[in-house]
Amino acid sequence: MASPTYQPRVNAASDGWRNPPLASPGGGGGRGLSHQPRPEEEQSGPTGPKLRPGYGLRGPRRSPHVLTPESLASLTLPVGDDGVIIGIDPQNQPAVLSLLRPAPMEIALVGSMWMAQVLALRTVATGARVAVETARPPAWGQMAQAAGGGQQCVSVHEVRQIAPQGPSVSSPVLVIRDMGARPPRNQLAPSPWQSVLTVLPFLGPRSPQMLGRADLVGLQRLSPEEADVVTRIMRLPEQVGAVLPTLSDNAMLWCSRDGHQFVMTQPTEAETNLLGGPRRMD
Repeated sequence: MASPTYQPRVNAASDGWRNPPLASPGGGGGRGLSHQPRPEEEQSGPTGPKLRPGYGLRGPRRSPHVLTPESLASLTLPVGDDGVIIGIDPQNQPAVLSLLRPAPMEIALVGSMWMAQVLALRTVATGARVAVETARPPAWGQMAQAAGGGQQCVSVHEVRQIAPQGPSVSSPVLVIRDMGARPPRNQLAPSPWQSVLTVLPFLGPRSPQMLGRADLVGLQRLSPEEADVVTRIMRLPEQVGAVLPTLSDNAMLWCSRDGHQFVMTQPTEAETNLLGGPRRMD
């Protein structure tokens, strides 16, 4: 399949997606609990609470720290998916991608090195290691040096020169393979707590097989012909496949066997200073 040409799409009425995102749901608020001062605290002098002879400072009394049944509803503990925050969804909610799991995981990214490097930086921020097997080491060198605040969190390897990484639950590893549209076979054996992300600039002859066996697929803007292939392989709704040729540079479709989700990746100031702005092709 010949390498397609991607033209940037500009939509003055859009705020970054192909179409304006859905309205964000209204935010909510909760009542905060307060501690009423005790009489002895209100009568305290400028040097602090009054002392009781032989007892020192008064400790907390029981009654002000007991919640009423009506107050329990205001106590909440936000619990969500763990992983890497890759952007926001059309409802303007954080999109979290679980890249590292107890079982081996294969990920295919049809897109740019820029997107892969953003994912690498954010994976390192979660405490994981990143190993890059690439045919263009200089393009990854600056990012590898900047990641981890001086610690060796990202290692860069020539093609077929990567060694076993020794992943574990306390030291998970994301292996990024950046070797064009026809990457050679992966030499690393599947391991728990090790995920392999293969970067494809466009769909090549073996890409359909790779997408078919991947646990997770990320798609930046595609040509109409590529969109047709991906729609068939990933069993996407036709209206979803029709959007793929019109995505902006920082918008993606992430899909698996269980579903799909559009995500907009907003780079931070530090990521922009290091990697530049979003782009589809490098």
